[in-house]
Amino acid sequence: MNKPLIGAFFAALLLGAGITPAVAAESAQAQESATETATETAPAVKAVTFAGTVALSNCSGSVVRSPDSQPTDPALVLSNGHCLETGFPGPGEVLVDRPSTRTFTLLNASGTGVGTLKASKIAYGTMTDTDLSLYELASTYEQIETSYGIKALELETAHPVAGTAITVASGYWKRTYSCDIDGFVHQLKEGRWTWKDSVRYTPECQTIGGTSGSPVIDDATGKVVAVNNTGNESGQECTDNNPCEVDENGEVTVREGINYAQQTYSMVPCIGAGNKIDLDREGCGLPKP
Repeated sequence: MNKPLIGAFFAALLLGAGITPAVAAESAQAQESATETATETAPAVKAVTFAGTVALSNCSGSVVRSPDSQPTDPALVLSNGHCLETGFPGPGEVLVDRPSTRTFTLLNASGTGVGTLKASKIAYGTMTDTDLSLYELASTYEQIETSYGIKALELETAHPVAGTAITVASGYWKRTYSCDIDGFVHQLKEGRWTWKDSVRYTPECQTIGGTSGSPVIDDATGKVVAVNNTGNESGQECTDNNPCEVDENGEVTVREGINYAQQTYSMVPCIGAGNKIDLDREGCGLPKP
């Protein structure tokens, strides 16, 4: 998977220098080399910016809201399950309402860190069927907007469409990647984990380590349609950092150099009143513990 950057100490140095990541990387040197060659995003229809994105100690993320979230609700931060400070959840493992004091650097439109947000808990986290985490913050949307002038990104409620122009916005690296949704994968297998109905990018989105957890934004609407999480690095089949595609008939396809994300529309019905995660709500598509 687009691995979180190794080493909290190294990550802290990066953040102190104003650099932001997303998917974990092998080493500092490898990351620097990769960022120098990564594709810059082209101007988007809605002028996608870094406003509302965050940098974690090892990954990227974003402050998000459902269409029904209220200004006085505690804000939510979206990232990957493999970016959790508790380590990679095992297959079948689901975390709900775990205490957390994790901090996030909030970015403005130009990618400048404007403040620090603090979690009160891991509201949800898993690497089963999908690869996502939701943190509940100690601040409300209203408090964040009043203090920093930044609004949360809204989550799309509908399944994305192939051919949609998208931007992957990495708060860790302060870098964006532009491409289209190439299609969807019945099952994406990587090591011990299996993800369902994953988003496959066209080749232009060459995301790197540290971009894990970045929001995937629909250029036309500005809404979050997925969360960036992995890519096939060396052409291996179904191994760590080399996911493979499995279709409905069990046929395996390997696409070296292609990157992927996990859709987020099915998580929206799970967000109830007060932004509380309720896995029993009608339409909720997240795995239960």
